[in-house]
Amino acid sequence: MTVLVLGDQLSRRFGPLADRPDDRVVMIESSGFLRRLPYHPHKPTLVFSAMRHFRDALREAGRTVDYYRAETFEDGFETHFERHPDDDLVTMTPASHGGTERLRTLIERHGGTLTTVPDERFLCAPGTFDEWTDGPPYRHESFYRSMRRETGYLMDGDDPVGGEWNYDEQNRETPPDEWEPPTVPTFEPDETTRRVQSWVRDHHDGGYEEAPYGGDWADPEPFRWPVTRQQARRALDAFVEDRLADFGAYQDAMVESEWAMAHSLLSTSLNLGLLGPAEVVERAIEAYEAGDAPLHSVEGFVRQVIGWREFVRHVYRREMPELATANQLGASEDLPAFFWTGETDMACLDAAIDGVRKRGYAHHIERLMLLSNFSLLLGVEPAQLNRWFHAGYVDAFHWVTTPNVVEMGLYGSGAFATKPYAASANYVDKMSDHCSDCQYYKTKTTGERACPFNTLYWDFLDRNESQLRSNHRMGLVYSHLDDKDDDQLTAIRQRADELRTRAADSEL
Repeated sequence: MTVLVLGDQLSRRFGPLADRPDDRVVMIESSGFLRRLPYHPHKPTLVFSAMRHFRDALREAGRTVDYYRAETFEDGFETHFERHPDDDLVTMTPASHGGTERLRTLIERHGGTLTTVPDERFLCAPGTFDEWTDGPPYRHESFYRSMRRETGYLMDGDDPVGGEWNYDEQNRETPPDEWEPPTVPTFEPDETTRRVQSWVRDHHDGGYEEAPYGGDWADPEPFRWPVTRQQARRALDAFVEDRLADFGAYQDAMVESEWAMAHSLLSTSLNLGLLGPAEVVERAIEAYEAGDAPLHSVEGFVRQVIGWREFVRHVYRREMPELATANQLGASEDLPAFFWTGETDMACLDAAIDGVRKRGYAHHIERLMLLSNFSLLLGVEPAQLNRWFHAGYVDAFHWVTTPNVVEMGLYGSGAFATKPYAASANYVDKMSDHCSDCQYYKTKTTGERACPFNTLYWDFLDRNESQLRSNHRMGLVYSHLDDKDDDQLTAIRQRADELRTRAADSEL
């Protein structure tokens, strides 16, 4: 039997690679990946470099690895089965919807067989989640508490350490002016990565059907991401030792000059399999127990990893394929072109989009409360924003962007979001320093240079009233909408129509 290793399953500690140490390994690097979407060039550089480094590490450890560079997976399998007729392959279940069926079809077409085993890169098995839930709707807080009890992380018997399940109230601070986050860990590309970079530059040039601007929309800084297990462990050490203590308090803050803040920057390594969820969580808990990081920071990080990450993985598994096209609010606006070009006068969006164009990254509050919130208020079709996230972010895979963007960001299906995450400029101003230098006025709702977040916020509530007013979590905001008279609502609607036109023309 041959072990098939997919590009996001780069771990020798889990699955058939660990269980079958003497078996041949096959890996396929598909150049057609580059033409699915206009990916930020750091994304294929990350994936292909990590794959090649993983291949080399396996070979150095004595494993036989057949590594095929092909246009498509089918081409790779065709070559493999010409060399190894009737081969039997085994792999961990792919995270992407339909991945198992697509692989099995290709393999059987060329005379082989495929066996899948559970994906051990996650802590919560499908059967465990399915036994826990009777959803939809799914409730994250309940799931998170069940995961704490199941794993014993930050538990004191049957109770949470510290007496509280989460410390959100302590995790919404903005840093003082003199605060300086530690230096972001960077990893100098070696010869393998440089070869991948060169190849990506030569081949990242078009053929895209699902999004505009080819592969030229990004303005990439030097590549910085870890591509080996050793580098990923160094990134984990840097986070726990230098950044974790401040992570909790400032995890929701946005500072224009500090793109990374105190965030872990570990999502790429987790999503590729270079790190596992248990090891990063246990490392953070060790820091808390040693007195090196406060409980509210560690709990916030633990919640992201064993709570949210595991939760959205299973929501995706259960709700696909309908989730990918869900659009319960009937949003129909096209994604504005400035999401690709970065040409906008809105300071907050300019900073977040600039981070994506340069690094293929913006942190989770920028993703939710700037990029997704604006798209929600404008009325962007969820699938369009999801494609942009999938193309733009180095840590993006379909299983993680789809529930986060379509449901959490744009309230597309009602699978787990209990209300839309809609907010005006008041939230942006509270959690960031963007508004002070913006050409729009954070205090104005209508009129020239009124902040689009304000106008679109009230327009969003107004035009979706029939679906949202009955939501018990929306009662207060609709009472404020009721305070606006007919003249105010007319002005809001007119201004919102103008903003949608200007967004379509990339003139915001």
